Amino acid sequence: MPDSPASRHVLLTRGAGFLALWLVLMGPALKDLPVGIVAAAAAAWTSAILWPARGGLSLPGILRFLVRFLPQSVAAGLDVARRAFAPVPPLQPGFVTYRTALPAGMARQACCAVMSLQPGKLPVAAEVDGTLHIHCLDLREPVTEQLAADEAAFCETLQDGGRNG
Repeated sequence: MPDSPASRHVLLTRGAGFLALWLVLMGPALKDLPVGIVAAAAAAWTSAILWPARGGLSLPGILRFLVRFLPQSVAAGLDVARRAFAPVPPLQPGFVTYRTALPAGMARQACCAVMSLQPGKLPVAAEVDGTLHIHCLDLREPVTEQLAADEAAFCETLQDGGRNG
Protein backbone atom coordinates (compact mmCIF):
# COMPACT_ATOMS: atom_id res chain seq x y z
CA MET A 1 0.00 0.00 0.00
CA PRO A 2 1.18 3.56 -0.60
CA ASP A 3 3.15 4.94 2.33
CA SER A 4 4.51 8.08 0.72
CA PRO A 5 3.35 10.69 -1.79
CA ALA A 6 5.76 9.23 -4.37
CA SER A 7 4.34 5.72 -4.07
CA ARG A 8 0.78 7.10 -4.19
CA HIS A 9 1.76 8.93 -7.39
CA VAL A 10 3.10 5.68 -8.87
CA LEU A 11 -0.09 3.85 -7.86
CA LEU A 12 -2.31 6.54 -9.40
CA THR A 13 -0.21 6.62 -12.58
CA ARG A 14 -0.43 2.86 -12.95
CA GLY A 15 -4.15 2.95 -12.23
CA ALA A 16 -4.65 5.58 -14.93
CA GLY A 17 -2.61 3.47 -17.35
CA PHE A 18 -4.64 0.35 -16.61
CA LEU A 19 -7.87 2.31 -16.97
CA ALA A 20 -6.66 3.66 -20.33
CA LEU A 21 -5.87 0.08 -21.40
CA TRP A 22 -9.38 -0.96 -20.28
CA LEU A 23 -10.92 1.82 -22.35
CA VAL A 24 -8.90 0.83 -25.42
CA LEU A 25 -9.88 -2.82 -25.07
CA MET A 26 -13.52 -2.43 -24.00
CA GLY A 27 -14.44 0.93 -25.47
CA PRO A 28 -15.63 4.07 -23.68
CA ALA A 29 -19.13 2.79 -22.82
CA LEU A 30 -20.31 4.60 -19.70
CA LYS A 31 -22.14 1.52 -18.42
CA ASP A 32 -18.84 -0.43 -18.32
CA LEU A 33 -16.81 2.31 -16.64
CA PRO A 34 -17.45 1.22 -13.01
CA VAL A 35 -16.14 -2.27 -13.79
CA GLY A 36 -13.15 -0.73 -15.58
CA ILE A 37 -12.34 1.46 -12.58
CA VAL A 38 -12.48 -1.52 -10.22
CA ALA A 39 -10.35 -3.62 -12.59
CA ALA A 40 -7.80 -0.80 -13.01
CA ALA A 41 -7.60 -0.29 -9.24
CA ALA A 42 -7.09 -4.02 -8.66
CA ALA A 43 -4.43 -4.17 -11.38
CA ALA A 44 -2.62 -1.11 -9.96
CA TRP A 45 -2.70 -2.54 -6.44
CA THR A 46 -1.43 -5.93 -7.67
CA SER A 47 1.30 -4.30 -9.75
CA ALA A 48 2.47 -2.35 -6.69
CA ILE A 49 2.99 -5.66 -4.90
CA LEU A 50 4.61 -7.45 -7.84
CA TRP A 51 6.63 -4.52 -9.19
CA PRO A 52 7.56 -2.00 -6.49
CA ALA A 53 7.83 1.68 -7.37
CA ARG A 54 11.64 1.56 -7.15
CA GLY A 55 11.75 -1.07 -9.92
CA GLY A 56 11.99 1.15 -12.98
CA LEU A 57 13.09 0.18 -16.47
CA SER A 58 15.66 1.87 -18.64
CA LEU A 59 14.42 2.44 -22.20
CA PRO A 60 17.96 2.72 -23.65
CA GLY A 61 18.89 -0.44 -21.75
CA ILE A 62 15.86 -2.28 -23.13
CA LEU A 63 16.73 -1.20 -26.68
CA ARG A 64 20.37 -2.34 -26.28
CA PHE A 65 19.12 -5.61 -24.80
CA LEU A 66 16.77 -6.24 -27.73
CA VAL A 67 19.49 -5.47 -30.28
CA ARG A 68 21.63 -8.11 -28.57
CA PHE A 69 18.91 -10.61 -27.66
CA LEU A 70 16.99 -10.96 -30.93
CA PRO A 71 19.93 -11.91 -33.24
CA GLN A 72 21.38 -14.12 -30.50
CA SER A 73 18.03 -15.88 -30.13
CA VAL A 74 17.77 -16.50 -33.89
CA ALA A 75 21.35 -17.82 -34.03
CA ALA A 76 20.75 -20.10 -31.03
CA GLY A 77 17.50 -21.37 -32.57
CA LEU A 78 19.27 -22.18 -35.83
CA ASP A 79 22.00 -23.96 -33.87
CA VAL A 80 19.43 -26.08 -32.03
CA ALA A 81 17.68 -26.90 -35.34
CA ARG A 82 21.02 -27.86 -36.93
CA ARG A 83 21.74 -30.19 -34.03
CA ALA A 84 18.23 -31.67 -34.08
CA PHE A 85 18.40 -32.56 -37.76
CA ALA A 86 21.95 -33.89 -37.73
CA PRO A 87 22.23 -37.67 -38.25
CA VAL A 88 24.26 -37.83 -35.04
CA PRO A 89 23.38 -34.75 -33.01
CA PRO A 90 26.51 -33.06 -31.66
CA LEU A 91 25.28 -32.78 -28.10
CA GLN A 92 26.82 -33.03 -24.69
CA PRO A 93 23.85 -32.13 -22.48
CA GLY A 94 24.24 -31.47 -18.81
CA PHE A 95 23.96 -28.97 -16.02
CA VAL A 96 26.03 -25.91 -15.33
CA THR A 97 25.95 -23.93 -12.13
CA TYR A 98 26.13 -20.17 -12.36
CA ARG A 99 26.30 -17.71 -9.48
CA THR A 100 24.15 -14.69 -10.23
CA ALA A 101 24.81 -11.27 -8.74
CA LEU A 102 21.08 -10.50 -8.70
CA PRO A 103 19.46 -10.68 -5.28
CA ALA A 104 16.49 -12.98 -4.76
CA GLY A 105 13.29 -11.40 -6.02
CA MET A 106 11.58 -10.14 -9.13
CA ALA A 107 14.76 -9.15 -10.99
CA ARG A 108 16.36 -12.59 -10.58
CA GLN A 109 13.14 -14.34 -11.60
CA ALA A 110 12.75 -12.10 -14.64
CA CYS A 111 16.38 -12.70 -15.64
CA CYS A 112 15.84 -16.48 -15.41
CA ALA A 113 12.68 -16.15 -17.49
CA VAL A 114 14.60 -14.24 -20.17
CA MET A 115 17.44 -16.79 -20.07
CA SER A 116 14.90 -19.56 -20.65
CA LEU A 117 13.90 -17.90 -23.92
CA GLN A 118 17.32 -18.62 -25.35
CA PRO A 119 17.38 -22.00 -27.10
CA GLY A 120 19.87 -24.44 -25.62
CA LYS A 121 19.88 -23.06 -22.05
CA LEU A 122 17.20 -23.49 -19.42
CA PRO A 123 17.40 -22.38 -15.77
CA VAL A 124 15.82 -25.19 -13.76
CA ALA A 125 16.56 -24.27 -10.14
CA ALA A 126 17.79 -21.38 -8.04
CA GLU A 127 19.42 -21.61 -4.64
CA VAL A 128 19.00 -19.01 -1.91
CA ASP A 129 22.66 -17.98 -2.27
CA GLY A 130 22.15 -17.04 -5.93
CA THR A 131 23.41 -20.24 -7.51
CA LEU A 132 21.43 -21.09 -10.63
CA HIS A 133 21.30 -24.58 -12.10
CA ILE A 134 21.14 -24.34 -15.88
CA HIS A 135 20.42 -27.24 -18.20
CA CYS A 136 22.25 -26.83 -21.48
CA LEU A 137 22.50 -28.83 -24.67
CA ASP A 138 26.25 -28.70 -25.04
CA LEU A 139 28.67 -28.44 -22.13
CA ARG A 140 31.50 -27.76 -24.60
CA GLU A 141 30.02 -24.30 -25.25
CA PRO A 142 31.15 -21.36 -23.06
CA VAL A 143 27.83 -21.42 -21.20
CA THR A 144 28.91 -19.57 -18.04
CA GLU A 145 30.42 -16.75 -20.11
CA GLN A 146 27.22 -16.51 -22.15
CA LEU A 147 25.13 -16.45 -18.96
CA ALA A 148 27.30 -13.68 -17.48
CA ALA A 149 26.88 -11.62 -20.66
CA ASP A 150 23.11 -12.30 -20.67
CA GLU A 151 22.82 -11.24 -17.03
CA ALA A 152 24.85 -8.06 -17.60
CA ALA A 153 22.69 -7.13 -20.59
CA PHE A 154 19.54 -7.83 -18.59
CA CYS A 155 20.73 -5.69 -15.67
CA GLU A 156 21.14 -2.74 -18.06
CA THR A 157 17.38 -2.85 -18.66
CA LEU A 158 16.75 -2.04 -14.99
CA GLN A 159 17.25 1.50 -13.71
CA ASP A 160 18.88 0.23 -10.51
CA GLY A 161 20.84 -2.49 -12.31
CA GLY A 162 18.92 -5.16 -10.43
CA ARG A 163 20.50 -4.30 -7.08
CA ASN A 164 17.15 -4.25 -5.27
CA GLY A 165 15.83 -7.57 -6.49
